Amino acid sequence: MKQPESRAAAQGALLRRMSRIEGQVRGIARMLEEERHCVDILTQIAAVRSALDAAALQLLEHHAQGCLLRAAKSGEGKRTVAELMQVIGKFAR
Repeated sequence: MKQPESRAAAQGALLRRMSRIEGQVRGIARMLEEERHCVDILTQIAAVRSALDAAALQLLEHHAQGCLLRAAKSGEGKRTVAELMQVIGKFAR
């Protein structure tokens, strides 16, 4: 069974992921400056969107396993679930 990540480990992993995404976005800017083929640029944009979605899911999982469980134990579960559903709604397309 997978052990839950510590808060510091989860934050470090997310920061590394964001750095990679930042590099991808800079690469797209270079592709635009170099007037690269539109389809290649669009492919890279799709990859960045996918990477951002994966980062969001990682953060949502961490939130659900940590914040949501703590809120449920403290009696704030309903409010926190409602907040979580609002956030999830932002990702529904």
